[in-house]
Amino acid sequence: MDEKLYNLCNWGEIEAIVYSEHDDPHKILGPQITEEGILINTFIPTAISIEVKVAKTEKKYVMERVDEAGFYAVLVPGKKIFSYTYCVTFDNQTEIEISDPYAFKSSITETDISRFSNGIHYNVYDKLGAHVTEMKGVKGVSFAVWAPNAIRVSVVGDFNLWDGRRHPMRRLGTSGIFELFIPNINEGELYKFELKLKGGLVILKSDPYAYYSELRPNTASIVYDINKYEWNDDNWLEKRKKVDHEKQPLLIYEVHLGSWIQKEDKDDPFYNYRELAVRLCDYVKEMGYTHIELMPIMEHPFDASWGYQVTGYYAATSRYGTPEDFMYFMDYMHQHGIGVILDWVPAHFPRDTFALSNFDGTCLYEHLDPRQGSHPHWGTLIFNYGRPQVANFLIANANFWVEKYHADGIRMDAVASMLYLDYGKKHGEWVANIYGGNENLEAIEMLKKLNSLFRSKKNGAILIAEESTAWPQITDAVENNGLGFQYKWNMGWMNDFINYMKCDPLFRKGRQNELTFSMVYAYSEKFILVLSHDEVVHEKGSMINKMPGDMEHKFNNLRVAYAYMMAHPGKKLLFMGQEFAQYNEWNEDKGLDWYLLDQDKNQEMKNYVKDLNWFYQKHPALYKKDFSMEGFEWINNMDSDRSILSFLRKADHKEDTLLIVCNFTPVVYEDYIVGVPFKGKYKEIFSSDKVEYGGKGNLNPRSKVAKDTEADEREYSIAITVPPMGMTIFSCTPEEVTITKSKVRRKKEVITNNKLEVMNEKKENLESESVIIDTEDNIDENSTIDVDEVRVDKELDIDTEIAVSENESIKANVTNSNENKEIELEIERETNVNEANKKEISKSKASKKETIKKETSKRQTGKKEINRKASNRKSTSNKETSNKDTNKKGTSRKANKNINKEITNIKNEQKDAIELDTKVEDITSYRDKNDTNREIQIETVNNNYEDNVDSDGVTNITTEE
Repeated sequence: MDEKLYNLCNWGEIEAIVYSEHDDPHKILGPQITEEGILINTFIPTAISIEVKVAKTEKKYVMERVDEAGFYAVLVPGKKIFSYTYCVTFDNQTEIEISDPYAFKSSITETDISRFSNGIHYNVYDKLGAHVTEMKGVKGVSFAVWAPNAIRVSVVGDFNLWDGRRHPMRRLGTSGIFELFIPNINEGELYKFELKLKGGLVILKSDPYAYYSELRPNTASIVYDINKYEWNDDNWLEKRKKVDHEKQPLLIYEVHLGSWIQKEDKDDPFYNYRELAVRLCDYVKEMGYTHIELMPIMEHPFDASWGYQVTGYYAATSRYGTPEDFMYFMDYMHQHGIGVILDWVPAHFPRDTFALSNFDGTCLYEHLDPRQGSHPHWGTLIFNYGRPQVANFLIANANFWVEKYHADGIRMDAVASMLYLDYGKKHGEWVANIYGGNENLEAIEMLKKLNSLFRSKKNGAILIAEESTAWPQITDAVENNGLGFQYKWNMGWMNDFINYMKCDPLFRKGRQNELTFSMVYAYSEKFILVLSHDEVVHEKGSMINKMPGDMEHKFNNLRVAYAYMMAHPGKKLLFMGQEFAQYNEWNEDKGLDWYLLDQDKNQEMKNYVKDLNWFYQKHPALYKKDFSMEGFEWINNMDSDRSILSFLRKADHKEDTLLIVCNFTPVVYEDYIVGVPFKGKYKEIFSSDKVEYGGKGNLNPRSKVAKDTEADEREYSIAITVPPMGMTIFSCTPEEVTITKSKVRRKKEVITNNKLEVMNEKKENLESESVIIDTEDNIDENSTIDVDEVRVDKELDIDTEIAVSENESIKANVTNSNENKEIELEIERETNVNEANKKEISKSKASKKETIKKETSKRQTGKKEINRKASNRKSTSNKETSNKDTNKKGTSRKANKNINKEITNIKNEQKDAIELDTKVEDITSYRDKNDTNREIQIETVNNNYEDNVDSDGVTNITTEE
């Protein structure tokens, strides 16, 4: 060995490299500036020769082996580091040219380190993990991992024979972060981190920040670039920012992707994310859901955990495809108007040794004390929320799914277990906080930070808490000492409601409070009513099999249960398969029992849920004031003997009010008296007892007019038919709306009467213009002009014009009014009247045409006689006037000229009549088109009428006279 080179070698550092214990390999490996030149060191086991190739000159310098394990060094003249590559020959005679990983600077800045160490680096996923990148014009992958208690960390994979000696990583100060850029490796490479622990134990760990992982049971991470997908959901995201979701319908369909539908191939049962996107989207849109909620799609090793024991928090599970496939899934849903909420599990993680558990040989992500760090019932570990880097890991992870995958919301699992130190633990199994209480102060602080971050972004993404206790202010603002969630699952309602519905109807009268108690606390939080996956597993039975009675009664019970859920204040969630009453419990190993839709009962239930969902979306009273006491009012919650509830749901206007009556017994009640909020009309617009839903058809087909009969402590009431085991919903039209309609009608009548007077005057003038033509020289059979027919056609045109003017008056009312819903109905009825008038006019016109035809035939016979007499007179006259003076001939020619002029005028009138006839046809066509577009006009009315209503709820109507 060259003496100069020997003296430059740091044998202590070299030994640390050879024995793979160095935590700062850049200190010895790569180019080092010395007084004698540039010293280049590398460690490549199994290499038999290595040359340094200068990039600029392509000159090569042979490296000298200074350690038999594979440590090589060379001294190159110069004072400035230059670009170079290694030309390596291995012991199997393979030759490759590679760049030196230790010739590149760190991609992690001091700012990154500071923010991460303080727990506020909320996009740290762009730094830690594996990232396809380019440095100094060289493509490769930048790796980084947090493992502060490891002696040494290396990147291993197929690219280096899984040999931890080849790519040791650099520790960045005291941050605990290890980092290395490895050139010349590509996307798709398998990798793990090899950690050497105190005591010499070497372990392999998957990357906590990996974007992609192998399909179970394999556990390696996969290099993947998630920034290359081109999104097409900008319109959806922009709209999401502006929507006040609390005042919008929120219907969630909870889905487990692996078992919603499966292939027949048992070896490969799962559909790809892209295939599922199309199938699921079509179904959800048909059913009327606004969102889907996916049970955890983060990588997990055990199918039976349903995804709730996560090992890869940043990786979409490879069961259904690649990360880009899942991006397509999200993108497709958004392009078709469906929001996506992701289940997320920050409360605990499994003990799998390849993942987070004892990550660097110590309890890094969990607590050391098992009384703080483990769930005895679940067998899982609890995150140490007080450690800034751990809290940062979780907060950044929630942010990651929103930013990188455009998730519309995060549903946080098992929040109660995070809030209470003694959750699921016996005495002596937990440690109190610094104040002696059972509140997990660190978890509370982490949740507040997370919710504050989401709200500050103002991108419309929401956070939902599954919290099963009475912890206060879950959905209150952080500024008010709340946790800051947008919504909370109403687990109390779910338990009470299911217990009530499972009870035999004969005994329900003693359990009425299980239905009504939820309204005592309904406005303490912003709730989502849920019938989730937890209720249809572990021998709890499916929703249909929870219901009592024979199969017919089960379906009746389930229909009224879903209807009551839809009418109760709060947003809604239903688990897959329950919408068509699947009999079997949910099983993650098989798809839903879709074959049941060949049976009438199950198809009827599916259609019922679909219609119920669309009815919910159509009526603002069912969602717009879910979280305001103004949106709900009991009519009667005390009729427990008959197990009947009646109540109101309200929106911004009185005419939006819905009257809802629920009967939880199999008894039909006719002439049931129910109090109503005001005088007016009440029309049944939904019933769960329709025959097409499998009911008996006990309906209220006619509108009910409120009577001055007191009931339910109200001044007015109606008598209705209450269906057995069913719910009926009535629209409410207050009397003042009816009065307003009358005013509009009277105003239209005044306008119409004025137009009638004008038209009648025109008719009288036209009648006075009728003439009879009788002349010697200008009348014959071929030039007969029937003035009466012209006159009658004009009369018919005038009648049509009157009808059209009424229709235009109605249209003006639609256009210029504030579009009250009830006035819309009145306009529709007026249109029907005008349609009838139009038919009557057509009938009258046909009758008059027939009369004219007969009169014309008669007149033509008479005119023939006139022509004959005229001919005779002409012959006689020619003889008598042969000697008359020429002045008289001039007088006769003048008279004939006048007659010809009159005939021309009449012909012009006939032409005008034909034009009027054409006008009638055009008007008729316009009316037909107007009728066709009326639904579009009324839809516009529904969307805009609320902005044009007086404070007393009466719509202003203006009509141009």
